[in-house]
Amino acid sequence: MNIHEYQAKTILKEFGVKVLNGYLVENKEEIEQKAKKIDGDIKVLKAQIHAGGRGKAGGVKIVSDIRQCVYEGEKLLGKKLITKQTAKDGTLVRKLYIEEGCDIQKEYYLSYVLDRKTSLISVIASKEGGTSIEEVAEKRPESIIVEKINPLVGFNSFQVRGIIEKLEIPQKAQKSMEKTLENIYRCYIEKDCNMIEINPLVLTKQEDMVALDAKMSFDDNALFRQERVLKLRDIYEEDEKEIEASKFKLSYVALDGNIGCMVNGAGLAMATMDSIQYVGGKPANFLDVGGSATTETVTNAFRLILSDSNVKGIFVNIFGGIMKCNTIADGIVKAAREIHIKVPLVVRLEGTNEIEGKLILNSSGLDIYAVNNMDDGAKLIVELTKEDK
Repeated sequence: MNIHEYQAKTILKEFGVKVLNGYLVENKEEIEQKAKKIDGDIKVLKAQIHAGGRGKAGGVKIVSDIRQCVYEGEKLLGKKLITKQTAKDGTLVRKLYIEEGCDIQKEYYLSYVLDRKTSLISVIASKEGGTSIEEVAEKRPESIIVEKINPLVGFNSFQVRGIIEKLEIPQKAQKSMEKTLENIYRCYIEKDCNMIEINPLVLTKQEDMVALDAKMSFDDNALFRQERVLKLRDIYEEDEKEIEASKFKLSYVALDGNIGCMVNGAGLAMATMDSIQYVGGKPANFLDVGGSATTETVTNAFRLILSDSNVKGIFVNIFGGIMKCNTIADGIVKAAREIHIKVPLVVRLEGTNEIEGKLILNSSGLDIYAVNNMDDGAKLIVELTKEDK
């Protein structure tokens, strides 16, 4: 789960990380009132959306007086921002954050992210803050610092000192940087984060380290013990189909293709999408129904897939282990009859009770194409959707 910048900064502040004073604005009438609360003439207006690249898309404005603040704020609220991380038609700006300005001496990049290969936490830092870390990694990989933390051991003081030394933090700011590094790590652990990104982390002319921007995401599986975090969820920033999927405990991610996928198991789902793309097709979604799907689960999964008007065909790819193929076949048939699927439906069943499952499909009288393996299924659904066009 992701949260907004203003929410992330509130959490970081609770952990002793320095942030600038700012106020949330949710309607145009509040802009002038909130802007007047901030000391100094320079103010920064920031669109609050769950996507990076806001600055380049015009979502961050530096203003020098109240009048300009109101003018720019009214233009931003209700505008659709299009960045590399938004959908093609952009994301509607429903909230603004008005923040005080600061005297910047130097910008840095800092993030904490889980390394799933090693089960360690990676602290990634760079002296080149304020720009895309992907761009820095591609053009100047030597400028990126990576420190691995074993969560069973914790963030050792020698690791903290090593990062400070490599970033060449000035002597007077080193204590501030030390606290910043340690406090963000404490926040990461206690809040069950997947990622915390500060870009830029700035050194001010007063020799303080300040989080000028903040992104934070959390482990969905840990939200049951993070009630305060869960309340920060903004469903307007999420895909409607993904929200619907979460109600039925389905793992769903919307994509921009035309072939709907229903698979059991995340690894098999990824392989299925790869197979479709390999033969020239484009998946419309990632959908994992899990290892214990019922007829109701399958029906809801079909409804979800078909709610996407771009879907021209569906590929169901099931490997029966805990889930029996005859059970899933029965669910497919009942669901197909109930919701009247009108697009080509290709099904591959393999594993426990696959013979019984295939018999159910073949004797259903429905227009279902049963195949013996994933590659054949991918080829067939791509052919059928091309014909459909």
